[in-house]
Amino acid sequence: MNIDQAILAIEIEHSEAIEHYPMFNSPHEGLAVLQEEFEELKAEVFKSHRSRSTEAMRKEAIQVAAMALRFIMDCT
Repeated sequence: MNIDQAILAIEIEHSEAIEHYPMFNSPHEGLAVLQEEFEELKAEVFKSHRSRSTEAMRKEAIQVAAMALRFIMDCT
């Protein structure tokens, strides 16, 4: 995946989140959502080499980036 593909994937994930979920009510809620996405990425990364999936890690990292972008837009 190159930078343009990564940015596009983040933009798509961000747009879908905006479409399906309301704005964060507070920085605390934004942080909680961002932390939840990070914990999902962490869980995938900490799997054994045999069971971990590059695609799943990429998906979770995109979600972290999209929620970080959303935090920037909703909470600052």
